[in-house]
Amino acid sequence: MIRRREFITLIGGAATAWPLAAGAQQLKVPTVGVLVVGSPGSERFWQLFRDLMRELGYVEGRNIRYEFRSDQGQVSRLPELAAALVRLNVDLIVTWFTPAAQAAKRTTREIPIVMAFTGNPIETGLVDSLNRPGGNITGMAGVTGELSGKSVELIREMLPSARRVVALANAPDPFSKPFVEQIRLGGVTTGTNIEAKMIRVDELDTAFQELEKERVDAIIVQPSLPSQRVAELALKYKIPAASAVRWFAEEGGLMSYAAAEADMYRQAATYVDRILKGAKPTDLPVQQPTKFELILNLKTAKTLGLAIAESFLLRANELIE
Repeated sequence: MIRRREFITLIGGAATAWPLAAGAQQLKVPTVGVLVVGSPGSERFWQLFRDLMRELGYVEGRNIRYEFRSDQGQVSRLPELAAALVRLNVDLIVTWFTPAAQAAKRTTREIPIVMAFTGNPIETGLVDSLNRPGGNITGMAGVTGELSGKSVELIREMLPSARRVVALANAPDPFSKPFVEQIRLGGVTTGTNIEAKMIRVDELDTAFQELEKERVDAIIVQPSLPSQRVAELALKYKIPAASAVRWFAEEGGLMSYAAAEADMYRQAATYVDRILKGAKPTDLPVQQPTKFELILNLKTAKTLGLAIAESFLLRANELIE
């Protein structure tokens, strides 16, 4: 039998312990894994994403933790990096680029995945549909293929004499086939001869030597290829080059026609916020960007000896000089 004094002490101790337990639960800090394909664009994404999460009230080290993983340009490492995040029991995984999203999806069916930037997620098997993604993945579809197709039209406007355009594709990237298909559609629309060149990163130098011999008029570059190296080679061999990511023009490429990055990453951050607060990925439709930017590198144009019409220059959102 419990004596009266012992009973009061027991009740008082429990009353003290309950608030402490509740406080411990409230202090649980979610951990977000971040898996990216290594490139200059991934560094910009990582910086912007954390800034946008901070705007939503998430301060690193206070009420959120990040586990950042990059393949450092070696796509074959993505499965092991995704598995490492799963072993850490992260609350959510954010991915950047199609190979990272696919690696995460193959590794877990339980942990929510938010795509910050990817190619067409239906064609690459990431989701069932945009409105009803199904499973544990949602986020932003970058419409990179469609923008690459639009780049054919822009190249023809900028360089009316261009007739032979090469789609320079990253063979190991699962998005390479949709990328080439969209460019071919752009070729049909504009009456441009499109040739596909499927390569690996270590074949870049050889590929450009062949492009010079083939006397192509321009190339459209898949974003997962190393932008700075491609831009350097394009300048070396005097080949106008375009891509569907803004950093390509910043790295020395002639032209970029791309989705506005900050808007895409802001929506991805919003999805992370909603899922951490209880929403399910399957209830959040995959979204596509609505703002796009045309960026021209005038320094590169001058090096290539190109005279670009003022009417086309006026269309650009940004001119790099």
